[in-house]
Amino acid sequence: MLELCVGGGAELNTVSDVFESVVATSGDAPAVVFQETVVDYSELNASANRLARRLIAAGVGPDSLVAVAVPRSSQLIVAVLAVLKAGGAYLPLDPSYPAERLAHMIVDARPLLLLRTADVASPGLDVPEFVLDDSSFVASYAQERGDDITADERLAPLTPAHLMYVIYTSGSTGVPKGVAVSHAGVADLVSTQAKLYGVGPGDRVLQWASFSFDAWFWDFTLALLHGATLVMAEQHALLPGESLRETLLKYDVNHAVLPPVALGITESEGLLLGGTITSTGDVCTGSLAEEWSKGRSLFNAYGPTEVTVGASIGGPIEGVQEEVTIGTPWDGGAVYVLDENLRDLRDGREGELFLAGTGVARGYLNRPGLTASRFVADPYGPPGSRMYRSGDRGRHEPDGALYFTGRIDNQVKVRGFRIELGEIETRLETHPAVEIVVAAVGGEDVSTEHIVAYVKTSARHAVSEAELREYARRALPEHMVPSSIVLLERFPTLLNGKVDRKALAERARRATAEAPDAAAADAAAADDAGGAGDATSYEQILCRMVKETLKIGAAAPQDNFFDLGGHSVLAAQLVSRIRKELGLAVPMRSMFEAQSLADLAQVMEQVAEQAEQD
Repeated sequence: MLELCVGGGAELNTVSDVFESVVATSGDAPAVVFQETVVDYSELNASANRLARRLIAAGVGPDSLVAVAVPRSSQLIVAVLAVLKAGGAYLPLDPSYPAERLAHMIVDARPLLLLRTADVASPGLDVPEFVLDDSSFVASYAQERGDDITADERLAPLTPAHLMYVIYTSGSTGVPKGVAVSHAGVADLVSTQAKLYGVGPGDRVLQWASFSFDAWFWDFTLALLHGATLVMAEQHALLPGESLRETLLKYDVNHAVLPPVALGITESEGLLLGGTITSTGDVCTGSLAEEWSKGRSLFNAYGPTEVTVGASIGGPIEGVQEEVTIGTPWDGGAVYVLDENLRDLRDGREGELFLAGTGVARGYLNRPGLTASRFVADPYGPPGSRMYRSGDRGRHEPDGALYFTGRIDNQVKVRGFRIELGEIETRLETHPAVEIVVAAVGGEDVSTEHIVAYVKTSARHAVSEAELREYARRALPEHMVPSSIVLLERFPTLLNGKVDRKALAERARRATAEAPDAAAADAAAADDAGGAGDATSYEQILCRMVKETLKIGAAAPQDNFFDLGGHSVLAAQLVSRIRKELGLAVPMRSMFEAQSLADLAQVMEQVAEQAEQD
């Protein structure tokens, strides 16, 4: 277990403090693995120190915000460490996000500097840039010293109260909001990880989450602040199902954090043996707990972005569970279940979850009003302390166990992603042809959940569902783009004349249940394929499988899987089904590269021909 002190009793209160203490004892150990590249702790530390000195020279210091737009790679880890060593805070910009959304983050956050690689387009905004893989820049910062940054070198003293990162989340008003998190919770984060996971040299931690989510920081710290190895891979190798399974086996990973939707479609046999799996981001069901608790330690974690990654954790969870607990608070934290008068409920009654302790964020960047409404005085803590009003419902059993029971507002979780339906509605409402929008969640379970947008358009403008989805995609990350848009002439209403949102939400759920069955899909397969060719052609088989997977009425060879409402989880399910029923190992990458189902059918044919030759 990592001791949170060094010689002379100095406390390790920032990421760079803890990381440098690990380097001192694990310098030759592998720190990061990305594909075939392995970087040890000493090399990683020296590279980060050299870049940090360039950042300090550029004016980066405590509370300076630095935007980082670097694809998954060891270079991303160097960039983040360098920002933190300089005393600054990082603003993660996932290069896969729409340009409009990235531009909003930059304009709203006003970073001092942007770090990017040459393969990431410049946003074209008035922000100084360092292109990290530019040959001239590489040559210049390679001349910097590689030893640790001293306190005297920083532009000001770095304390736990200083900013560590800003992560943007979905906003109910249609505008993403930046959550500002300081170093204050780092020591308790590390001690919680050490106590529960016992991770250390020789262990391998999967880096699964997108850089734009706080779960990325958990993976980063679970490995690099404990002397373990952080295993990184390209996005297509991390997609739930066979791709994720192969990556876990290939790199001998023994610690991973995954949402229930990923666990639900990934075969657990032989994975993470003797290690740990942590379910987070959505409700872990009893059946998932039963499967994934065999052969490894299963934990169930809870915590929104407004705290330092998490607030409570339960486990190891064993055997059949009727309801899976989110455990008890982390070190240095508190989780209250309060009624509308902020009275503490400890008798199993349901209330709202309020989060307190060292990990509570500063608030929302440049949003003082919203911060004041969500980060409120803690009547149960020390004078001047605050707690975060989560909007989550839960209960506190007499034995101390906490349970998450849902939301009290319009926020939802879809495939583990926190989404404000209002942000989707606001985006579509800005289209000149749209008059009314209501977004809802459809699907039978976590693996089939998807967003449905019901839209009433103006009689003066003609617009198709496909055009509206593309309009949404230009500003929203892929997990927020509606899988389907349904054009309605009239919305159901309540007696007071307001739109009946509950009726539309029920319609979205019912639409999945009432989807055509396999027999009907088979009967229509020939028509969808244009009536051409053998009845067992790969095109016709694939169209049938796509209809059944997406639960839609029609799919034709010229259609695109994702335009029909598919998403990464459903793509993984389809690939798994093709493997099981046809014996064809179609690469997940092909699902995203194929422009049409006809293209994907050609891949199936090529895989089949190769299998025959082998």
